[in-house]
Amino acid sequence: MTFKLITIYLMSLLYISSGVQHFANAGWFMKIMPPYLSFHKELVYLSGVFEIILGTMLLFEKTRFLAGWGLILLLIAVFPANIYAAQTNGAAMGTSAAVAWGRLPFQAVFIALAYWHTKV
Repeated sequence: MTFKLITIYLMSLLYISSGVQHFANAGWFMKIMPPYLSFHKELVYLSGVFEIILGTMLLFEKTRFLAGWGLILLLIAVFPANIYAAQTNGAAMGTSAAVAWGRLPFQAVFIALAYWHTKV
């Protein structure tokens, strides 16, 4: 098994489990929603649905290209929540400022992985 295939399976598992958490623990995700956005619960559920669908699509070579680009768009769309969590110095997440701010660069790593996964 190649390193790329391993990352595909790991990222798929990460997205699917995170998507499920959007339903199982919606309250946590709503806490990091920026106040300027409306429909917090609906957006949390919608992003969860997309994480589950795109994470599943990532598993199949036939849909991997679309999944990768969909994940890139999703990661960009949810980035304001990560920024808001950092702006609260972790209070919105119930964590430290270091963790909240430290999470931000990982978004670029996840976007780069999603882009890499679009390549055959």
